[in-house]
Amino acid sequence: MEALADNIKSLLGIKLSKDQLGALSLYQHELLEWNKHIGLTAIRSVEGVQTKHFLDSLTVLLAWERHDSPARLIDVGTGAGFPGLILKLVWPSTQVTLVESIHKKADFCRHIVDQLGLKGVTVLSDRVEAVGQDPEHRQSYDLAVARAVARMPILMEYLLPLIYSNGIAMAMKGETAHAETQAAEKAIRLMGGKLHKLVHVTLPGVVEERYIVVVNKVARTPEEYPRRIGVPAKDPIQ
Repeated sequence: MEALADNIKSLLGIKLSKDQLGALSLYQHELLEWNKHIGLTAIRSVEGVQTKHFLDSLTVLLAWERHDSPARLIDVGTGAGFPGLILKLVWPSTQVTLVESIHKKADFCRHIVDQLGLKGVTVLSDRVEAVGQDPEHRQSYDLAVARAVARMPILMEYLLPLIYSNGIAMAMKGETAHAETQAAEKAIRLMGGKLHKLVHVTLPGVVEERYIVVVNKVARTPEEYPRRIGVPAKDPIQ
């Protein structure tokens, strides 16, 4: 954990406490153990988990410009809890909702929440299209994030209905970020969003390009979005 702590301090300018590092150590152990049996992630090395999951998740802090942590955060397609649960460790007062339709992954997230004794975390084993039409979640969040979930036109239909006006959507992307963002211009506008910026992220020892696409919510999302389950992916807004 020492190398991870050093990288976090160097890249993000924050020093994690012993409790936070202990939580990450436990998370790492449980992830690698579960991964032997149910295939949570293709990354199977300690170094890979620490850099490509833990550190990568925390790069959201580079794109978050506000002084206070978000009151409510929703992580769509969280997988094994990234970036949502890692952000919860540095934003303990934030209410976090994790959306993961694959039940074994959602079960792992619940297990980690229990193991770490985290409060204020909800795990939903639902499709995001249904969550986006649920009054309990629709236009209710300060920040909606997604990492490696879908192409940008689809992702904007997933994320923007979940945040209120003046909220923020962040899509964690690879080298295709610029092209995808350009292709999503209509979807962003239609969902009530406005492109704010792309943040370039460099992870130590990782050659792949990484970006965080930041979209501000400036208007209400029309009631018909998101469309029915499966429709955004089959028929993306173009």
